Amino acid sequence: MPLILRSLVDDLRLPVHAGAGGLDRAVSWVHGTELVDPTPFLEGGELLLTTGLAVRRGFRGYVERLAAVGVVGLGFGTGLSHAVVPPGLVAAAEREGLPLLEVPRETPFIALSKAVSRAVAADKYAALTRADEARRALTRAAVGRDGVAAVVRKLGQWVRARVVLLDSAGEPAHGFGWRPLPDLAPELARLRASGGLASSAFEADGAHVVAQVLGGRGRGFLAVARDEPWDPADLGVVTTAASLLTLSLARSDSARRRLRTAEFHLLAAGRADLVPGLPDGPVHVVVVDGVAVEDVPGFAAEVDGHVVVVAAEVPVLPGARLGVSTPVGIRAVGEGFRQALAALAVARPSAPEVRFADLAGAGLMSLLPDGAGKAFAESLLAPLSPELRETLRVWLAHHGQWDPAAARLGVHRHTLRNRVRKAEALLGRSLDVPGVRAELWLALNA
Repeated sequence: MPLILRSLVDDLRLPVHAGAGGLDRAVSWVHGTELVDPTPFLEGGELLLTTGLAVRRGFRGYVERLAAVGVVGLGFGTGLSHAVVPPGLVAAAEREGLPLLEVPRETPFIALSKAVSRAVAADKYAALTRADEARRALTRAAVGRDGVAAVVRKLGQWVRARVVLLDSAGEPAHGFGWRPLPDLAPELARLRASGGLASSAFEADGAHVVAQVLGGRGRGFLAVARDEPWDPADLGVVTTAASLLTLSLARSDSARRRLRTAEFHLLAAGRADLVPGLPDGPVHVVVVDGVAVEDVPGFAAEVDGHVVVVAAEVPVLPGARLGVSTPVGIRAVGEGFRQALAALAVARPSAPEVRFADLAGAGLMSLLPDGAGKAFAESLLAPLSPELRETLRVWLAHHGQWDPAAARLGVHRHTLRNRVRKAEALLGRSLDVPGVRAELWLALNA
């Protein structure tokens, strides 16, 4: 507990000349000064000591300045420059409600400094000890049974506050304390918009509230409220609880992801009877890149570095690349997965969603990634002149029949044969092989 001014007065038997109603204020530090205006060097909470060397008049302005910066008391030394406490100073202190203590010559200022210093050190040590005990208690709760709920409950007990753990949508998941918290929706929206780890402290409905995002992906929120202001030690306890809750939620998320991956493998093996909560009718299998599995509604699993969705309707996922299967039965998810992978392979920024059904009408070349078909064609046909390429295109289009192809090109059949033999020599491949003809046809049409 912080040192109360009344305790210091009682311990050192100091006379109080004014402001007795303020003796229950906490003393943060003690400071001696003979400046007419020491306020630029004060932070508030100090017990100010002076012998009055520079303060012989203008008492009212002097006291008003001290009260304005939050000085908790004024100790006036007598027996040196002043035999007694000046009546004008007493009147000014009484008017401002500032405790005015007389410090006789036999009580040196250093006695007050030592007393305050010892009390501050003891208070800080007690706060650190209590915070350390709280962290150990919270850690034990986190690793025990029902760790998340236990941490919420233990936190509320240690910091004497109302606590609520909210999910990513802002809905309460666990709580401690019977009184409801203030409306947190506006503050949660602001924290969510920050896009990462964030916290805030604010007042609402007379309560002092601390809210913190749990995890960089916003797995949830921790909100803690109490009637008295927060001190640094208790804020440290809240931060510890938030870290433990983040770890606990991450473990839960990891376990859920592993379970969903295992369930998908069961689906792909045709064992839909072992996976609950799936649609009854045909489903789409969607393979997605560019999103996290937590951001996808419905059944979603991580498989081979992709997010795989099994749903009756194709999800809307802005900014992601999607490969979508044809509608398949729930026992044919494995086939749908292969279709979706083939469709995803040709998705590109200009066409981020590709459906396998559209690939069938676009031909085999559409299954190649963007640019791969053109590179293949250029490499294969590089030795051939434009004339030879056109000759081969017409000849293959007529299934290798000499007379119709020669007529289409407007050349003699012997000229056509010579051109084909020349192309064959340049390519270093026999055009009698069906596979070579197929590759050339694909290349000429890429």
